[in-house]
Amino acid sequence: MRALHADTGYLLYRLGLRSGQLFNASLQESGLRLRHYAVLRFLATTEGALQRELSARLGYDPSAIVGLVDDLEKLGFAERRPAPEDRRSRIVVLTEDGRAFLRDTDQAGQRVTDELLTPLDPAERETLHALLLRVVDNGLA
Repeated sequence: MRALHADTGYLLYRLGLRSGQLFNASLQESGLRLRHYAVLRFLATTEGALQRELSARLGYDPSAIVGLVDDLEKLGFAERRPAPEDRRSRIVVLTEDGRAFLRDTDQAGQRVTDELLTPLDPAERETLHALLLRVVDNGLA
């Protein structure tokens, strides 16, 4: 039988757990969690997104997206607006306060990544990132 650490999927799972723990700890003061941060980061790359698009792109349950967006609206980091193409639909957009929050948390995010990847040199980090992008682009994006 194979050892547990011979299973790449398990190692990715453990790395994801540790990454989430570290990232949530860095966000603790703001009251947000990694899931909120992911929504904000996605919104920073768009002119707005329907909640169902956020759910599909981030892999979160639609009901979870509703709560996350509610939280972000309360903080003034995101807001729901009528969709330009269909006034009956609402898109979620990043506010200026949301952009400022992302700028303020960039260093914390980099510290988390640095802590996770301490054993790797810069070239290995780039390789790991490129490989993870290939995996994600093959059905998770």
